[in-house]
Amino acid sequence: MHAFALVIFGGTAFIWVILGLRIAYGALKLPWIKDFSPITESDVPRISLLFAARDEEEKLPGALATLAELDYPELEIIGVDDRSEDATGRILDEFAASHPRFRAIHVKELPVGWLGKPHALQRAYEASGGEWLLFTDADVRFKVDVLRRAMRLAAERKLDHLSLFGDVEMVGFWEKVVVTFFGMAFHMATAPSDVINPKSRAYVGVGAFQLMKRTAYEAAGTHRRLAMEVVDDMKLGKIVKQAGFRSAVAVAQDFVAVRWHAGARNLINGVTKNFFAGSGFSVTRVAIAVVGLFLMNVLPFVGLVFGHSWVRIFAAICVAIVLCFHAGVDIVMRVSPLYCLTAPIGAVVFAYMLLRSTVYTLKQGGIVWRGTFYPLEALKRGAV
Repeated sequence: MHAFALVIFGGTAFIWVILGLRIAYGALKLPWIKDFSPITESDVPRISLLFAARDEEEKLPGALATLAELDYPELEIIGVDDRSEDATGRILDEFAASHPRFRAIHVKELPVGWLGKPHALQRAYEASGGEWLLFTDADVRFKVDVLRRAMRLAAERKLDHLSLFGDVEMVGFWEKVVVTFFGMAFHMATAPSDVINPKSRAYVGVGAFQLMKRTAYEAAGTHRRLAMEVVDDMKLGKIVKQAGFRSAVAVAQDFVAVRWHAGARNLINGVTKNFFAGSGFSVTRVAIAVVGLFLMNVLPFVGLVFGHSWVRIFAAICVAIVLCFHAGVDIVMRVSPLYCLTAPIGAVVFAYMLLRSTVYTLKQGGIVWRGTFYPLEALKRGAV
């Protein structure tokens, strides 16, 4: 038994030292948008900012207010009302009436073979004319000069596609536990610093901010390639990278901000449609992920308390790396680094969210998104 524990804890320590530290070091090399001066007016290409909105009457006015203040001369904004049943459509029309660079499009029916959001974004693209496209969400708020800074970064790094990690506003203990652990897990799973390497298979797409050349988007297949893709934001980054274009990730902090879901319960409910889809609708991948979450983030803390000799030493190495990695994510996400101590709690909650998403999707035989049911088999066929 002791030999088995040594293998488990030794192997976990090896993974954290080799993989964890490499990804953590890479995260330190990510560019920060604040370090890039705004591009001058003579250099700016035209940007089309595109978003889809469904029943967003609560958050939409605040987001639109920041869009109205964006300091970018060559900008058009297109918002698509995706079959909303609240005041979203009226809010978009009123904003369009008083802001000449904004246009509203209304979708009344969803064509067969499409998810609502990819279809709405495809409609926005078809109505746009920008040399660059910025895909975002209807509840995202921007600082006035973020587009100028992003274009400076894209020009200096010769990028075709840029995703920004923005601020996720968190209120209360449980939101911070869940969201900060999600941030750490996302970095571990995607290795954002590797995205810019054309030889790496790593890719990232962030729903709050994806800026790309129109030519790259069209060559990758547009949202028609993602018509039935649940995690369309991530997969947009994937198809652009696979098409051979230069992609990268940067840190925006409060230059791009969003209130994701209010409260831990809403967070758990909000990702029910996403997490199993993010695992490729594979029960095997979910099982591996859950086991990995416990081995990497829970078991080391158990071994530190109850282990002996080399087991405790290996566990201590794991715990030290977990705490440092988590604390670094906490600092970037602008919460107390003491939240690193909640890593095992976050791992348990994250595993529960993943299992819950899997069970619900399998039990329903699909997902419900934006008021429409999509069968699991159709989603599997449409996955990129």
